[in-house]
Amino acid sequence: MLLVRPAPGQVEAHALAGAGAPVRLPEEELPGFVRQRARTRWVWDDTTRWYPGLLAAGVRVERCSDLRLSRALLRHSPFVDQAFLAGDDAAAWDALAPVAAEDHALFALDDLADRLDPGAEHGRQQAALAASPHRGRLALLLAAESSGALVAAEMTHAGLPWRADVHDRLLTELMGPRPLRGQRPAELERLVPEIRTALGAPQLNPDSPGELLRALQTAGLPVADTRSWTLEQLDHPGIPPLLEYKKLARLLAANGWAWLDSWVRDGRFRPTYLPGGVVTGRWASSGGGALSVPVQIRPAAVADAGWRFVVADVSQLEPRVLAGMSGDTAMAEAARAADLYQAMVDSGAVPSRSDAKLGMLGAMYGGTRGESGRMLPRLARRYPRAIGLVEEAARAGERGEVVHTLLGRGSPPPTGAWAERSLEPSDDDVPPEDRARDRRAWGRFTRNFVVQGTGAEWALCWLADLRNRLWQLGDAGGLTDRPHLVFFLHDEVVVHTPADLADEVTAAVHQAAAEAGRLLFGSFPVDFPLDVSVVESWADAD
Repeated sequence: MLLVRPAPGQVEAHALAGAGAPVRLPEEELPGFVRQRARTRWVWDDTTRWYPGLLAAGVRVERCSDLRLSRALLRHSPFVDQAFLAGDDAAAWDALAPVAAEDHALFALDDLADRLDPGAEHGRQQAALAASPHRGRLALLLAAESSGALVAAEMTHAGLPWRADVHDRLLTELMGPRPLRGQRPAELERLVPEIRTALGAPQLNPDSPGELLRALQTAGLPVADTRSWTLEQLDHPGIPPLLEYKKLARLLAANGWAWLDSWVRDGRFRPTYLPGGVVTGRWASSGGGALSVPVQIRPAAVADAGWRFVVADVSQLEPRVLAGMSGDTAMAEAARAADLYQAMVDSGAVPSRSDAKLGMLGAMYGGTRGESGRMLPRLARRYPRAIGLVEEAARAGERGEVVHTLLGRGSPPPTGAWAERSLEPSDDDVPPEDRARDRRAWGRFTRNFVVQGTGAEWALCWLADLRNRLWQLGDAGGLTDRPHLVFFLHDEVVVHTPADLADEVTAAVHQAAAEAGRLLFGSFPVDFPLDVSVVESWADAD
C-alpha cells in the first residue's frame, strides 16, 4: 500500500495491487490502520517521515519501500536507464533529505515531501527496475536499503541502554569532577603548566591549534601540524603531557558531560542514524557520534536487569566479500578459516600474517607501494581473480569511469576541478605528473568503493534478516519487549535481549550472516565467521 498525505492532518492509503478506492483517514488513526495490516509492504516517500511516529504509537512495520533511498540508488547505478527517472519533480526528489525524529509528531506542518507525488515516483522506479538487465540484483539492493531504514528508526526509538551514573564516574576517574561551565576539568588543568613549562610558553592555551603550533616550532620542534600522530614521532619532554592532554580533551569534547546531557535520556542513548549516508552505502550519523563510541566510555552501556547484550562482529569482512564477488576460489578457501590472513600464510601465498594483512589492505585501499606493494605480485599470483577485480576498478577510476558494487550501487563520477585537470584535454600548464597523481588518487577511491560498498550490502542483508529473526523470538509485546537491535557499525551489531533468549539470539546472528552470504553470493563457498559475546556491559565483549 502506498501512503500519501493529500492534505494537512489527512493520510491516504492506495492499494498498489488490485482494485479498490483509496482509504482516507485522519493522521491520528494511521497507527491503528497500519497495526491491522501486519504483513503489508508500505510504500512511502521517506522512512524518517513516517516510521518514528508509528513506533512511538507502538506499531512495528514488517516491510517498506523507501522512495527517497531507492531513488538515490537508482539515480547513480550504471545498471539503470536514467530516462525512466525523469519527471517534472525529479529535482525535488533528488533534493529530498531525511528528517530527524526529535518529536513524536507524525508529520511536519510544512514539508517538501508533501508537495511530491509518491505514486508517480513509485511508478518511475518500478519501470526503471523492470528495464534493468540486472533487476534481480537491484531489487535485492533496494529491499535491503529500505529494511536498513526501518532498522535505523527502530534503533533510535529503542535506544542503547546507557548508565549516566557510570558514564559520570568514568569521566570523573579520568579527568576529575565535573567542572563549572567554561573551566577545564582538574586533570587537564594539572597538565597545562607542565606543557607550558616544557615548551617555554607560559601563556600557551593548548586548546588553540595555532598557539600550540607556534609554541612547538619556537621550542625547536620540526612540525607542520599538531596532530597526535605527528607529535608521537617527536622526542621532547613536553610531548607526553601534551599527548595526554589532547587525548582527554578529545574525550571531553566528543563524549564528555555535555554529550551526556544532550544524548542520554531515560537510560538510553538515542543517536540518529543515516543509512546510505556514505557514498559506498555505509551508514553515517547526524548526531551523537553513534559510529565512534570510544572504548573508554563503553562500560556505561549496560544491559537492563535480566537482559544481556549479544555483541557480534564479522571477522575480516572486506577480503571475504572480495573473494565472493570476484569468484576467486583460492581466496574463498582461505576465507573458510577463522583467520583469513593466517590461512593465506598457511597456503604459501605470503611469508607472514602481517605480510598478508598489509598486502590485502594495500590491494583494497590503494597502498601499492612500500611493504604492501611488495606483497601485491605474490597475492596476484595466488589470487588472480580477486586482485584483478580491484586492479580493474582502479584503472576504471583513473579513466574517470563509474564503477559499481555487486548489487549495483554506482560510484560518483569525478567532477569539478579534478576532472577538468585530470581528464579533459587542456592547454594549461598542469604538469603531467600532477595529472597522473590525481588519476591514481581517484583510482584508489574506486578500487575501495567496489569492495567496501559490497561489504555494506552484505551487512544490510545481515541486518535485514536478523531483524526479522529477532522479532520471531519474542512471544508477545512490542519492539522493546523482544530481542532487538540497539547498535550497528559497518560489521558489528549489538542486540539487547532477555537473558534467557541470549543463546537463541546468538544462533540467529550466525544464521542471518549465513543467509546474507547466500543472498549475495549464492552457492559460492565463502564463509563469514563471527566473533560473538554475551555480556552485561558492551565493554566486556571480546
